[in-house]
Amino acid sequence: MQVVILCGGSGTRLWPISRTLYPKQFVKLFDKESLYQKTIKRNASFADSFSVVINQEQYFMGLDQMDEVKVSKNKFILEPVGRNTAPAIAMAAFASKPEEILLIVPSDHLIEDQSAYEAAVKKAQELASQDKLVTFGIKPHYAETGYGYIEASGLEVKSFKEKPDASTAEKYVKAGNYFWNSGMFCFKAKTFLEELKTYAPDVYEQSHKTFTHARLDQTAIRLVKEDMVAIRSESIDYAVMEKSKRVNVVPADIGWSDLGSFDSLYETLPKDENGNTLSKNTIHIGSKNNLVIADDRLISTIDVEDLMIVDTRDAIVIAKKGSTQKVKDLVAEVKKHNVEMTNVHTTAHRPWGTYTILEENPGYKVKQITVRPGAKLSLQYHHHRSEHWIVVSGVATVTINDKTFDLKQNESCYIPKEATHRLYNQQKQDLVLIEAQVGNYLGEDDIVRLQDDYKRN
Repeated sequence: MQVVILCGGSGTRLWPISRTLYPKQFVKLFDKESLYQKTIKRNASFADSFSVVINQEQYFMGLDQMDEVKVSKNKFILEPVGRNTAPAIAMAAFASKPEEILLIVPSDHLIEDQSAYEAAVKKAQELASQDKLVTFGIKPHYAETGYGYIEASGLEVKSFKEKPDASTAEKYVKAGNYFWNSGMFCFKAKTFLEELKTYAPDVYEQSHKTFTHARLDQTAIRLVKEDMVAIRSESIDYAVMEKSKRVNVVPADIGWSDLGSFDSLYETLPKDENGNTLSKNTIHIGSKNNLVIADDRLISTIDVEDLMIVDTRDAIVIAKKGSTQKVKDLVAEVKKHNVEMTNVHTTAHRPWGTYTILEENPGYKVKQITVRPGAKLSLQYHHHRSEHWIVVSGVATVTINDKTFDLKQNESCYIPKEATHRLYNQQKQDLVLIEAQVGNYLGEDDIVRLQDDYKRN
């Protein structure tokens, strides 16, 4: 069985710890592991292989974090733009053998009962081998209005229900045959493609065209943006599951959460005797039932209850528990003032390492840049800024126009505007330098790449 990990997401519901280019599945919130890594590990014992459908900008994070958990039987399918779950799953199915059973799992869910999960997967695999489309229905423990529901009669799916209001959700829970829609599925590759072709033929045809035009290399299947944009954005539920006559449900009580809000995150984190989440750099006096996520600063509370406090280097959010679904509305407002703040942290992860913005004002920006051993930045130039590089540790191999030279600790160089340049770390330890940018525009989109090892041209 092949496990297909859907690794999309815009990073809005857990902002500011999650950003568009660093969504929640990659944030290491649990025992120094990310939700993506936990997803890999809980499926590793029975997966013959993994496929990861991922935004091409996050590919290097997906690859690095998979390497950290020492899983190598994988392939990556890189999406230049997202088109929802139906096309994403179609790409994985086209890349598989027709009879191969695919277990489709999101990358950002938490499952705490491993044995119950494995039992549910085994049952789903049995049904999938009989050419069924299988969905996993989570036994509801309360009347949740933030999830869709599945109405079941035994293993047969009678209907899919949209997110209900509170009174309707209460009725669903009392009825006993309604389950939360988990977004996990199991079926043969050919079974899904047959049903997709029947019920959403336009999605099938354009997805097939996109896959046939994909660029293949040793590490990934790279989809072409122009083809991908032409696919109608559609979920697997709307495209196939709500229409097909071959759908079964496996009821599952597996300690599942989609961590779709800070309220659900609060429920999963360890807490002190007063119900406050345990976090570094926090002090509570007379405070109860608070979620506090701190970065580097000390966060102290006095006599407050039921608050959510999330602190990152460039943003703080304070909200009442129970209101955290409104974070998406907050992100929409933030975008009106500062789009970059919704996209990246002050520390941004790139294929070659990281950069951290230390200071930013009109006309200049100061960064700390860390380049991993053996990594190099693209050969590039800028239209609107010049740069100064000062080596803090390591040795930088620098190319400026037709000259290449080494810079050692405490040495510096100047890169004029429009000059072709590249930074390369040929050493066995990290290269750390300070970059000072000066110019009338300092956005990250002022990069013209001429050569790039990570195929971002």
